[in-house]
Amino acid sequence: MSVSVIILTWNGRAYLTECLESLAAQTCRDFETILVDNGSTDGSAEYVRGAYPWVRLLELQENVGFAEGNNHGLALTQGAYIVTLNNDTKAAPEFLAELVQVVESDAGIGMVAAKMRNYYKPEWIDAVGLKIGTNGLGYNIGIGETDSGQYDGAAIFGPCGGAALYRREMLDEIGFYDPDFFAYYEDFDLAWRARLAGWNALVAPRALVYHVHSATGGVMSGFKTYYTHRNKWYVIIKNWPLGLLLKRLPVLFFYDLAALVLALLKGVGAAAVRARFDVVKNMGKLLAKRREVQAGSTLSGGEIEWLFSPYEGALKTFFRKMGKKG
Repeated sequence: MSVSVIILTWNGRAYLTECLESLAAQTCRDFETILVDNGSTDGSAEYVRGAYPWVRLLELQENVGFAEGNNHGLALTQGAYIVTLNNDTKAAPEFLAELVQVVESDAGIGMVAAKMRNYYKPEWIDAVGLKIGTNGLGYNIGIGETDSGQYDGAAIFGPCGGAALYRREMLDEIGFYDPDFFAYYEDFDLAWRARLAGWNALVAPRALVYHVHSATGGVMSGFKTYYTHRNKWYVIIKNWPLGLLLKRLPVLFFYDLAALVLALLKGVGAAAVRARFDVVKNMGKLLAKRREVQAGSTLSGGEIEWLFSPYEGALKTFFRKMGKKG
């Protein structure tokens, strides 16, 4: 078995037909599909069992989150390459073949990003991978831009977990998603651990996926606010080298304060405050994980600095997000 595709669903029955039909039409035939039902109550499991017998179904009794749900799926996989795919996606027929072609071009490539486009406006980019800024924030590369191939050869930090390929050899070395993240930023954390261990990431620009953005978490819902605000700090504390962390601490706090003010203005301040309390509460566990990650790092300080990308200013970020509904 070459490729194992893991799809996590939580009350996403409305999206499953198009997602699974697009996999059935793949030009690459050497793959298996594992669908993890994360405690859905909308009949998703029953529907998949009856309509798609070729899909291996794993039913969980409760919603354990994106990170842990995918971990459960990984335990059932047999492929040399692991593909994570959101349930609210439609993959082009060459999606898997293109991902495999890129990862097999170099043994040092541990991660490959698909090109995700907006489902409703397919000329728009949703993500062509992830980049990180020294302001502590992670970004989807190209989101909202018209796709003219401008990022096809771009360097990326890692792939968006909504449509990503991971080499099993790499996962055996560094582990998969950290279950403590539950949802959001777990792909940044995994990319950090991979890059620190010396693995590289590339884009497969012809591996197209059409994505209904934020179909599950909502645009700046309390759920999304809590986990993004908390998990951003989880990533920083676990993965940033101490020298860089101390150097950028004033900027990190400035952007974090702006994010907190924005959450208060958007009516989700309670979730944002709780996120920060929980970072402090879990600091001991985070520091233990940090020691393990840093012990496995193979990069120098200068090499780590090169992993960061330019980012927009705090005021621009603030007003852009103020303009979004929700």
